[in-house]
Amino acid sequence: MTEDLEEAIEVLQQLGMKEYEARCFVGLCRLESGTAKRLSETTEVPRTRVYDAIRVLEAQGLVEIQHTSPQRFRAVPLDEATETLRHQYEDRVERLRDTLETIDVTEEEGTPVQEVWSMSGQEGIENRTDQLLGEATEEIVLVIGDESLLTDRLIATLNSADPGVELVVGALTESLETQIQSAVPDATTFVSGLEWLHGEDIDEETAIGRLVLVDRSKILVSTIVPDSHVEQAIFGEGFGNGLVVIARRLMSQGLIPARDPGS
Repeated sequence: MTEDLEEAIEVLQQLGMKEYEARCFVGLCRLESGTAKRLSETTEVPRTRVYDAIRVLEAQGLVEIQHTSPQRFRAVPLDEATETLRHQYEDRVERLRDTLETIDVTEEEGTPVQEVWSMSGQEGIENRTDQLLGEATEEIVLVIGDESLLTDRLIATLNSADPGVELVVGALTESLETQIQSAVPDATTFVSGLEWLHGEDIDEETAIGRLVLVDRSKILVSTIVPDSHVEQAIFGEGFGNGLVVIARRLMSQGLIPARDPGS
C-alpha cells in the first residue's frame, strides 16, 4: 500500500480499530465492492480474517454486505463513514470522562502554596491556555512572542472573554500588534519591551512563545525550539504575591501608564 493508505490505516487504529479491520476498511474504500478473496489480495489480510474484520465493520455501520455467492462487501459513503467514526470517538471520550469523574481523588495533606508544573506539545499548551483564559474573572495579561501562536483558536478565545475582564495583549513586534488590534478589538495592546523575547543575548536554541498571567495568580510561560518548533511550557498557580507582582511588572513593560501596575 502507498504511504497515504498506510497513514489512513494508522489513524483508524488510533481511533480504536484493530489492524485487520482498518486494512479491510481502507481496502474497500479503494473498491466499488469486493469479495473476501479480492480484499485479501489487495490488503494482505488473510482471507479467513477478512470475514471476522468485515463482521465488526458491519456492526459499526461502516460496511455493507451483499449476500450473494460469494459475498460481496463495500464501504459506506465516505461522509457517512467519517460521521459515524466521529460519533464513536466522541462517545468514547464522553464515557471516559464520565468514568474518570466518578474516581475518588486522594488529596495530599499540606498542599504547597507554590506549585509549578511542566508540559509539552502545542495542542496541550493551547488547551491549558484556553482553560486559563476562560477562568479569568478580573484580568488577563498575555504576551505573544511568536506570530505562529496568534491562531484562529486563540483569537476566538480572547474575543469570547467576559466583558468585565481586563484584557491586555502584548506583541513581539509592531506588525504583530497591528494584527492583534484588528483581530481582538476589545484588547489593550502594546509592543513588549522585553529584549529576551527576541532571543537576543540568551540561549538562541529557545525563544519565548507565550506568557499568560490570569487574575494575578495563575502563570503560564512557554518556549519554542526554533529548529523543531516544539513548544514547552511551565504552569503555576497559588504563588505568593511577591512573585506575581514581579511577573506582572515584567510582562507589562511597554503598557500605557494607566495600565502599568506600578503607576
